[in-house]
Amino acid sequence: MPTSVVEARRITLHTAAVFCVLSFILCGPSGAQSLSLPSPVTLTANQDHQNMMDQLGIKKLREGPSGDENAPNHANYDESKANPFPHLPEVLTLNDGKKVTTPAMWWNLRRPEITEEFSREVYGRVPKHTPKVTWKVVVTDKERIGFTPVIATKLIGHVDNSDYPLINVDIQMTVVVPENVDHPVPLLMMFRRSELPSPAQPQEADLERINAAAKALLLERDPSLQEVFEKYPAYDPIASQAKDPFAGLAAIMAGADPPTDQQLVSAGWGYAAIDPASIQADNGAGLTRGIIGLVNKGQPRKPEDWGALRAWSWGAGQGLDYLESDAAVDAKRVGIEGVSRYGKAALVTMAFDQRFYMGLIGSSGEGGAKLNRRNWGETVESLTGGEYYWMAGNFMKYGAAEATFGPKNAGDLPVDSHELIAMCAPRLVFISYGIPAKGDSKWLDQKGSYMATVAAQPVYRLLGAPALGVSDDYNEAKMPPVNDGLLNGKLAWRQDDGGHTDAPNVKYFIKWADKWMKAAP
Repeated sequence: MPTSVVEARRITLHTAAVFCVLSFILCGPSGAQSLSLPSPVTLTANQDHQNMMDQLGIKKLREGPSGDENAPNHANYDESKANPFPHLPEVLTLNDGKKVTTPAMWWNLRRPEITEEFSREVYGRVPKHTPKVTWKVVVTDKERIGFTPVIATKLIGHVDNSDYPLINVDIQMTVVVPENVDHPVPLLMMFRRSELPSPAQPQEADLERINAAAKALLLERDPSLQEVFEKYPAYDPIASQAKDPFAGLAAIMAGADPPTDQQLVSAGWGYAAIDPASIQADNGAGLTRGIIGLVNKGQPRKPEDWGALRAWSWGAGQGLDYLESDAAVDAKRVGIEGVSRYGKAALVTMAFDQRFYMGLIGSSGEGGAKLNRRNWGETVESLTGGEYYWMAGNFMKYGAAEATFGPKNAGDLPVDSHELIAMCAPRLVFISYGIPAKGDSKWLDQKGSYMATVAAQPVYRLLGAPALGVSDDYNEAKMPPVNDGLLNGKLAWRQDDGGHTDAPNVKYFIKWADKWMKAAP
């Protein structure tokens, strides 16, 4: 081999080695590793949706109904057309046709069948190996909610991304507990933005010192600001950020309910606010990011991979891991709450994570408590189209009009939402809705959710837990009057006269749950 060629190769190898060493020094092991990793795939929601259709062999999906009642393809609100599949999968019959007659058969045989079918066909599978989450306290603050002093802790749960440093996931959660309580408290975890309720602020004299220092720093950087400060002598660069702990007091004095946070802490409960967006984005374009993207190393999902609902519920479970280490919290009495899409996520959380003691499921609709087989308002086709990313890719099969496997519809689903509710048995589940006149749209199908709740009753009774206390005939089920709840069992239902919120039902939920917690051995 010519000397010049050998020398050139030697120089090339030397350069590569130096580059690798510098990468290790500058970036650390993960930084050096990331140089060899593929970048996360970037797709629009439409591109990702098409990618999943291609994987499944779907050529055409049925169009979902419109929420506009004047549109040609408006959603059905005719009860005579609402039940094209009147017979639900039998919750206490095994796939081989045998009847489930004992609790052992439920736990060992039937429940695992249902869990598998929901994981494979509806919500997706949580990977067998998910990264470890390390919780770090950002700040602990003594605050006040209404008249109750509280300790508020803001946390970040960092998801180990050492295997794929190109995606970072930091779960945001705030935990609030009453200060003057000498025992661990029950706690309601809520899917919502994580923020301190009423951050303590500097006293007036301290704030003046801070502003004086801020002005001095600003003048040092830009002396011309002296003219501005002289023109506005009362101006302070930093204003107090204090929140009014008595916000809404006038409304309360007029007879309105206190805010949910205030009701919880005044009842001796704590609460946690966990931000779903910090776990997984609420859109299809985000599926190659967040926890789903991190586990998939930035690549698109496969048909059985988890969707956003299951990802959010996984994040809630990581939050519960932290709460199990918090001496101020009774980790055996932690509940989960959410409204609308987060109501769906709360029900999924209760069903799959048996550590959660109770759930307040607000206005959850399709993909939550509503029967998939009901043709009323939002339908399966709604979730195989626009909100496909909430679900497993496999769920799209049930909206297929043309596919290599033939057409499928809601009647082909192996499971339905009554079985999702039944998976929560015998724990406490409170299904909450408002009324269409106040904004809890007909689209959500309050009746279809009541039917599902009724159809879940046999499992509660099999496990020795009282349920709604009404007939199991879900097709003939009549919803109780508005504001007349069924709250005597561990499975509860109440439709209030409010809108798209569970706030009017919170006081009933607390009283109902307290009763069962006091009754527990």
